[in-house]
Amino acid sequence: MKRFMITSLAFATLLSLGCNKQAGKNASNNESESIFPKGDAGPDENFTGKAWNYGLVTNDSLYNTVVGNVYFEPGARSNWHTHPAGQILIITDGVGYHQIKGQPRQTIRKGAVVKCPPNVEHWHGASPDTGLQQLYIVPNTEKGIVQWLQPVTDQEYNNQ
Repeated sequence: MKRFMITSLAFATLLSLGCNKQAGKNASNNESESIFPKGDAGPDENFTGKAWNYGLVTNDSLYNTVVGNVYFEPGARSNWHTHPAGQILIITDGVGYHQIKGQPRQTIRKGAVVKCPPNVEHWHGASPDTGLQQLYIVPNTEKGIVQWLQPVTDQEYNNQ
């Protein structure tokens, strides 16, 4: 009987630890998680706030494509910029904004796909209170990759 009670107590303790570990895991799932490392901090001259880039596919003469993951902390955004062959964004987590010069700012969320046309000024970044994760694809890099322009002003960022 004593052996049964010790075994039962040990089993209950293990079960309790497993449940607590699972509860902690569920709590952390409410936070933004990425399947990629955070990467390198984006340069201050190209971003307002903190943005992190992790390259996934480097440029080469076979694929002529650059692919990477960017995490924008809440309130962070890119400068205005262009891509000679355009850019595709796949939003994998969070909430943010995208704007093409001369058009209204768009809210983008997890699951959105954004096509930035070739040589068209645009910017993208996180909303003020939620970070943004995005995969970026820059095709036909033999035409060039990116031309960085002026920062997005607070007025442009906050314009609805």
